[in-house]
Parts: sequence; C-alpha cells; structure tokens
Amino acid sequence: MSSPSEAPAALGAWAARIEAVLEALLPPESAEPARLHRAMRYATLGGGKRLRPALVYATGGALGAVPEALDAPAAAVELIHVYSLIHDDLPAMDDDDLRRGRPSCHRAFDEATAILAGDALQALAFATLAAAPLPAERALAMCRVLAEAAGTAGMAGGQALDLAASARADLGLAALERLHRLKTGALIRAALALGALAAGAVPERLPALAAFGEALGLAFQIRDDLLDEEGDPRRTGKSARQGPRRRQAHLPDPPRPRGGAGGASRPSSGAWRRPSPRSHRPLAAALRPLGRYAAARDR
Repeated sequence: MSSPSEAPAALGAWAARIEAVLEALLPPESAEPARLHRAMRYATLGGGKRLRPALVYATGGALGAVPEALDAPAAAVELIHVYSLIHDDLPAMDDDDLRRGRPSCHRAFDEATAILAGDALQALAFATLAAAPLPAERALAMCRVLAEAAGTAGMAGGQALDLAASARADLGLAALERLHRLKTGALIRAALALGALAAGAVPERLPALAAFGEALGLAFQIRDDLLDEEGDPRRTGKSARQGPRRRQAHLPDPPRPRGGAGGASRPSSGAWRRPSPRSHRPLAAALRPLGRYAAARDR
C-alpha cells in the first residue's frame, strides 16, 4: 500500500491529460502578442500538482461523465488557479521569486507582463467553459460557480482578508478558517461542483460535495503552511518562508504524533473517513485518495 504522501496513481493520468488540454487551449508562442503568450504558457505548463483538475475528473467520472465532457471545466479551474498564483507571487502580494521550482512569472518576464498573463488566463477560463461541449444550461451553471469561487465571495475575497490580516497579530482561529475557506477552499469546492455539474448530477449531490470540499480546503491549507515552514524547497518548488517578508496569515500548527510532521493530515481526516450513504459510495471511493494525498503531501 502506498504512503498517503504519494500521489494516487490516477493523479498522474489526470495530470497528463490536463497538460495536453491546456497545451491545446493556450495561444501559441508564435502568435502576437508573443511575449504575453509566452508568459501564459510559461506559468501554466510543465508543473503543478493539478489537484483541482483531478477533483473535476474524479467527481465527474464517478458520476458517469466521460473525460471529454470534463476537459473544459478541469482546464477552466486550473487556469483560474494559475492566474491566482501569478498574481499572488507579485511584490504587492506575497512577493515570491520561485514557483514550481523556477522563477515566478514576474521574475521570468516582468511585473506588467505577469499581471496581463493572469488577466488573460482568467478570461480564457470562462471562454473555455462557455464553449464546453455540454448543454447550455450546464455551461452557464458552471460559469456561475467558477465566477463566484474566484470573486469576492471566494478566492479574491480571501486574498483581501489575508492582506488585511497581515497587519494584525490578534486574528482568531475562526477568522483564519474563514479566510482560508475563501482563499483556498472556494476553488477546491468549485472543482468538485464543476465535475458534478458536467456530469448532470442532481442538486442533492452538491451539499455533500461542498462539505467534503470545505474540509479538504482546510486540510490542504494546513499542509501548505507546514510545508512553508518545514518543506524542502527542492520538493515544494517554492521559496522557504523568510519571516516578516511573508504577509500571509497561517493556521496554527496541528497537533502531531511522535515522529514528526506526518500527522498533518489528522485535523480533518475524518471528513473522508465517515461512513457514506450508499448512493455516495462510488463518489467517496474516487475522492478519498485525493483527500488523503492533499493532507499528507510533501510538495
């Protein structure tokens, strides 16, 4: 049996698939404006865990969708994620020089090009969803889910709270959890919902997926915080945290068993160990390995 820190076998196949989909979606480097297109491709291709597309494929596949019906939502959620990383690395935000083991987009190009690359990736995400080979009402519902997850009620709102929190030393646990439910969790919940919507799932499925996504988002963030503090930059592909330069709010370290950081998955592991209703069991079986991996990964 593989360790929880190892990626589930299916993750590699999904990562290879979404890489090919993104490669085809992105404008070629030879097309003008060439520098902008190079930056978009540089930031998007050739790296990353691809967890959010994997959640789309796992959810939709468990609910009966074929991979071709899931490519557009999987690509859209990853494009939004990459745009957020480009902007998050900027000096005005988290000021990070390294992303996925190489210079962040604004270091490889320049700040103005990085901002425009993020903007263009966000626009491409919604163009991709709008053109998805699905009934129009599903595509519209998916656009709304992703827009809400990326906006002030989701990722962007969480980032704003994070920047505001950097000036405070008294941010409580409830406020921190809310911040990370928006900044990190909203896009994870959206990935699950996109997979379900693409499969034509009945609305009754969505609350259980939202609850799983809520727990997974917090587990993912706790693990991220631990890796920021203790991870090997050669594995994480990110700069080690450098004290006051970092402006992000972090969840408190979870309790750990004897033997080190391997207990990072414990605070929220119950979210994917609870018994599932019979109708949810195929879905739970598809998602549980991704949940364990997200909470115990080493990069």
